[in-house]
Amino acid sequence: MGKVRKHIRFTGRVQGVGFRYRAAYAARSLGVTGWVTNLDDGSVEMEAQGTEEQIQRILSMLNGDSYIVIEKMEINELPTKFIEKGFHVKGY
Repeated sequence: MGKVRKHIRFTGRVQGVGFRYRAAYAARSLGVTGWVTNLDDGSVEMEAQGTEEQIQRILSMLNGDSYIVIEKMEINELPTKFIEKGFHVKGY
């Protein structure tokens, strides 16, 4: 299965609840590359590159966390980046 890259903006209770670190842990454990960061408006932005299944598993893991409440996700497809290593938490 080929790789895809998705830009996802999450709104809800997504800051101050360990969202970025949970996302990074999930992505790294699945071999997904990309990054995640908090935005000034209280939302969280993420770019994730992997298979559709891997990205869906990350989203399931985030939705299953008892502290995180995702009210809305805006998902857009992006061109893949062939030279990217790891998954990074941005914003500090």
